Amino acid sequence: MKPTASKLGPLTSKDRLGALLLLAFCSAYGLLSQDIVLLPGNQNTAFHARTMPTFLTALGITLSLLLLLFPTTHAAHGLRGINWLKLVLFMLLMSLFGLAIRPLGFILATTAFLLISFALLAERSYLRLLVIPLAVAVGFWAIMELLLGVYLHPLPAFMSGIN
Repeated sequence: MKPTASKLGPLTSKDRLGALLLLAFCSAYGLLSQDIVLLPGNQNTAFHARTMPTFLTALGITLSLLLLLFPTTHAAHGLRGINWLKLVLFMLLMSLFGLAIRPLGFILATTAFLLISFALLAERSYLRLLVIPLAVAVGFWAIMELLLGVYLHPLPAFMSGIN
């Protein structure tokens, strides 16, 4: 007998368990993020150190509540469909990006991260592999620096005199 939408199968209970864990994590994250100390004068600004954590908390709680209220009924792909090697490589690449951003500078580290990511995702156009990561890195750096006023070291440490 096939499970119907009215009967809760094992997939639905796994979805609900995941939604409950996500709800607990996001709630704890939201509570802890309120302890972030704001700089003097930042309490009434539109964007400050608590803005993004508050947004992520609201988004996570909303999505987890949607999963709890409207569970899925489709068949799961399971863990067999995951390319574990690629997953581990991406996690390693993200960790290396975090370590490389200070010595290599934002633009070079981000360009290298995106270039390697595109290559892992099987992009074979050399033009896309070079142009898009560089344009995204420079564009994001310009937005952070010029529009938001967040300073990111654009160049490697040895070129900008940082020790």
